[in-house]
Amino acid sequence: MRITQNLPTPAGRRYVIRTTAFMTGYMAINIGAIFGAFDDIQGKPAAWLLALAVSAPVAGQLWATLAMMRDSDEYIRGIFAKQFILAAGLAMAIATAWGFGESFAGAPHVPAWIIYPLFWAMFGLVAMVVRYER
Repeated sequence: MRITQNLPTPAGRRYVIRTTAFMTGYMAINIGAIFGAFDDIQGKPAAWLLALAVSAPVAGQLWATLAMMRDSDEYIRGIFAKQFILAAGLAMAIATAWGFGESFAGAPHVPAWIIYPLFWAMFGLVAMVVRYER
């Protein structure tokens, strides 16, 4: 069974295909890093290429999400836009509060890349509140 066959719209099917493609690249780079494929460049200027390479699929996946919103009907676009804005706001508020906690209260450091999974966690929570009421 194809993963896209249960999606009701062409935009939804394209979103799944694009997200799968981008996240496959993201996972491949991270799995390589976990298993030491890039240990020789850590801490060297060449490591910036690795940082950019692992960031590119993240940007691509965000583009896939925005493209899905653009290609959807106005109702779905409105729901997703509301979820996207609320999730981004919550993620930024949490990241800002934690950053000030690091600066003022001695909270342990959290790497900046955590904003991406935090955003999607907030998107999932917001999706339970912003309902599809068709």
